Amino acid sequence: MSRRAAHWRCACFGTAVLLWQAGALHAQELEPRTYSASPVGTNFIVAGYSHVSGDVLTDPSLPISGVRAQIDNFVLGYVHTFALAGHTASFGLGVPFQRADLSGLVIDAPTQVHRGGVGDMQMRFALNLFGNPPLSPEEFAQAPPRTSLGISLTVQAPTGQYVPTRLVNLGNNRWAFKPEIGVSQPWGNWFFEASVGVFFFTANTSFFNGHEKSQAPLAITQLHGGYTFRPGLWLAVDLGYALGGGASVDGASSGSSQANLRGGVTLAVPIARGWSAKLAWSRGFVARAAGNYQIVTVALQYRWFDR
Repeated sequence: MSRRAAHWRCACFGTAVLLWQAGALHAQELEPRTYSASPVGTNFIVAGYSHVSGDVLTDPSLPISGVRAQIDNFVLGYVHTFALAGHTASFGLGVPFQRADLSGLVIDAPTQVHRGGVGDMQMRFALNLFGNPPLSPEEFAQAPPRTSLGISLTVQAPTGQYVPTRLVNLGNNRWAFKPEIGVSQPWGNWFFEASVGVFFFTANTSFFNGHEKSQAPLAITQLHGGYTFRPGLWLAVDLGYALGGGASVDGASSGSSQANLRGGVTLAVPIARGWSAKLAWSRGFVARAAGNYQIVTVALQYRWFDR
């Protein structure tokens, strides 16, 4: 296999791992290489684990303060790339399984909570606009790296565990939609990426004993820069900013709009033919509405081509 094809093995890792973002916390997880070029007819299966710790508030409208959390998130995901109207496209889905231990003050009373179960399923459709025509793996291996621009739509479905009489749930009991645009720019062994997207949320009409909770749009901007040391082995520095997302209950605002700046690093490593791994770490540096938490991620991906 050529150097270009070998380099691509891990370049597309971000596309599949992006599905990890199901849930309120992972909406701000930093994911490089989500708009990198890839050939059509490729399949990915991802299994991974992330650990979240620190100053976390899973629902900013809750009457809870001083929250400390230890959250374990396991995910299974699948992504397939294909040709659509002369462009390269992909579709993926992911299902998280979560375990969380939280402590804090609920209406000024010390409280500890444990939750475990299935989180909200997430689906993502992406379409390359230019820079990555639909090529077979053999054709793609010979194509030179180029600038690519793409759009995507992420949909989070209310499939997670949810009990209306509980203040804290794994599921959100609402739909969320995130249109996004992103660009990827290779430069020798270096690569640079940028993306801008906005989450839109439907209302949760069964919030805590019959109330209605709504949330304003949440804008997410990400910047990534990295270097490929050898085929399949790359390191990226990640930066993300989240703005908005203020919650309200029965029309009364909680004043919980976010303005959170996160930074981190991501390392991708080839393991064997078709197999690759990812290690990532991120934390909040400037945080409002309890965004000062860290995420440590370990993922394993297997890739194969259609025949």
